[in-house]
Amino acid sequence: MTDDAAPTARRRIGFLGPEGTFTEQALLGEADLAGEELVPMATISEVLAAADSGAIDLGFVGIENSIEGTVNVTIDALAFEHDLLIQREVELGIQLNLLAPLGVAMADITRVLTFPVAAGQCRAWLATQLPGVEMVAANSNAEAARLVAEEADGVSAAVAPSLAAKIYGLEVLANDIEDHPENTTRFVLVARDSIPAATGHDKTTIVVFQRTDRPGSLLAILQEFAARAINLVKLESRPTKKGLGDYCFIIDLEGHLSDELVADCLRDVRSKVEDIKLLGSYPAAGAHGPAVRRDAEQAWRIADAWIKDQKAKLAP
Repeated sequence: MTDDAAPTARRRIGFLGPEGTFTEQALLGEADLAGEELVPMATISEVLAAADSGAIDLGFVGIENSIEGTVNVTIDALAFEHDLLIQREVELGIQLNLLAPLGVAMADITRVLTFPVAAGQCRAWLATQLPGVEMVAANSNAEAARLVAEEADGVSAAVAPSLAAKIYGLEVLANDIEDHPENTTRFVLVARDSIPAATGHDKTTIVVFQRTDRPGSLLAILQEFAARAINLVKLESRPTKKGLGDYCFIIDLEGHLSDELVADCLRDVRSKVEDIKLLGSYPAAGAHGPAVRRDAEQAWRIADAWIKDQKAKLAP
């Protein structure tokens, strides 16, 4: 007897292309995603718009680099333009290289194509080794390599992964040109209307919009996290695009929305601010460390039991 069940359709996952980007490398490193239908796209904005419209099932984009910080185009699109939720985060060590067509030497180079975030990661090296070169922005590092290979003008090079050299037939003129050895990029997988179940090692990302810009407003928010021993992994401000001085806060915190402490904290924060937008509650990358969360939740349960016991003594 044969199994006539139809095979499960592969999910379509959009990523920053073309072939050979760090984004693709990070995506292929996820065993459960590598076998899906991977769709290269020209820009991060295109990936996120396609995920929001339903043209693809999932989007995979860079959100933070250890040298250059937040990828603003990603965080702003998630905060202000789309209703997408982070499904997981993935970290990838980044190695940047200077690539050029065969026969082009360092002394010949007067023009370097690169993704702007990558340019910032090797700014000092480029200034020292190639002073005065023209910097040209590309949509991705792999796109920079592809364009340099196509143009083959004898004076252009690209900052890109070594994989791109193999794909586009370029020569590696210099390895490891990033200014700091610990160069890591964080990527996120996003989807519509879906929050993954808690794993015990999770992260939650929110956007907090204040009611007014007044002294102590940020402190009032932070006190809610401090009172519950909830660790903030990241805190930054971003302009809301409404006018000068109008900012919101992007907060990454340890824990999951289903955690009692996290839900209680976010409820109280929401009561103090104009609005909160949830960007996701998802499995965290890196070393597993649920002990702090367990201890904090246990402390909260003890405190909750104590207050219930005291309230039981109230006179009728």
